[in-house]
Amino acid sequence: MSPFARQAHDTQCTIEIEHSEDYLHAHVELDDQSDLRPGDRVKVHGAPIRVSFGQRLTLRRPATVERAGWLERQWTRLTGRFELSELYEVSFTPRRLL
Repeated sequence: MSPFARQAHDTQCTIEIEHSEDYLHAHVELDDQSDLRPGDRVKVHGAPIRVSFGQRLTLRRPATVERAGWLERQWTRLTGRFELSELYEVSFTPRRLL
């Protein structure tokens, strides 16, 4: 197997979406319980889903899981550490920023 190659397989998934005063989330659970790792991709097939305020929706869709090759997985691990640090930006200024 090439370190650049991606392997793909199809599965079904359950999508749960809620848009309410308390929650705004979308979760996808794969039927085959795939162990996703850095660099892997999941594409959920079908038309875009729209949920109005106050609605909660659960539906089933087909999905394709693409496994990253060894090299892409290592690259994702390395660059992910730097991208995560962007979330840590904190300001200790005593005044409020406009």
